[in-house]
Amino acid sequence: MTTHHLPPSLSPRESAPSAPASAALIIENLVKDFTPSKDFARTHPEALTDAGLKRAVNNLSLTIEPGQVTVLLGANGAGKTTTLACAQGLLKPTSGNISLLGQNPWSASPELRARVGIMLQDGGLPPSARPLPLLRHIARMYTNPLDVDALASRLGIDAYNGTSIRRLSGGQKQRLALAAAIIGRPEILFLDEPTAGLDPQSRSVVFDIIREQRDAGVAVVLTTHLLDDAQRIADYVYMIEHGRVVLSGTMSQVLASGQDDSRCLTFTAPPGITREAIWPQVDSPLQLVENPEGHYRLSGPLTPQHLADLTAYWAARDIMPGEFSLANRTLEDVFLELSGRDIR
Repeated sequence: MTTHHLPPSLSPRESAPSAPASAALIIENLVKDFTPSKDFARTHPEALTDAGLKRAVNNLSLTIEPGQVTVLLGANGAGKTTTLACAQGLLKPTSGNISLLGQNPWSASPELRARVGIMLQDGGLPPSARPLPLLRHIARMYTNPLDVDALASRLGIDAYNGTSIRRLSGGQKQRLALAAAIIGRPEILFLDEPTAGLDPQSRSVVFDIIREQRDAGVAVVLTTHLLDDAQRIADYVYMIEHGRVVLSGTMSQVLASGQDDSRCLTFTAPPGITREAIWPQVDSPLQLVENPEGHYRLSGPLTPQHLADLTAYWAARDIMPGEFSLANRTLEDVFLELSGRDIR
């Protein structure tokens, strides 16, 4: 069996003359309001504007550079999806300015849309089609597409070509949606939850492809709720809360925000251990969370004395932790500090 590989270059425009790099996407003071349902307006009057509208995006500004993986993070309802829908020309802003590859996306020409790749979380794929015929159909819309067979082989799509899209698993649909998004060699690539539902092997391949797109100069914009994935792949991060950017920077800058001396210690032990049992003082800066049962996460400005207190507590009760790991703050720690722990 012949094994196909992607062409060594994933450059979006191989034959284009070199030009000075400029921002791929600029959003300035974006506002997007929606007419709320009657039920929402009745139960949440405090969330409405003076005009009685629900403001999903509130004077948000950001810049997406080529050759970077930029991750947008936020809890459900933070405004990420609405922001990207406006950036992609799928929603018309209430106010503000958006420049997508130098043009207004709301009135985008076919030429501009051909330079943009979009992978939606729900796929947006025709359910009755089969994968390879669909990819070949999409490829014919571009002047210089990637090789369909090579791309399908690399993502394992050829293994399930005989199955209609409606019968594919979630992970199989994700891989197909990614192939459809990059097959036209886009200059900016929007990826919504690209690793959701993927097995470890598929995730590894998807990460490799995302990095190759970045290294080829593509501006990659990614949203995900898998914070470990975001920390692994992101060059730059925007955290969005209530329609605003509340934190932005490179990954190292974001992880260093807040308390620089914060650490995270995770361990497994019998259930029911509380912070107050180990440190009775009410003003302790540490947080101890048990979730799920028997799995603990201790975070804050940990010191050697805190570790001594914890091990002394275990020794006094003959507790030997099943697992024990100490690390610097993670992206999840930063995210929860900004967005809180309440489910939305």
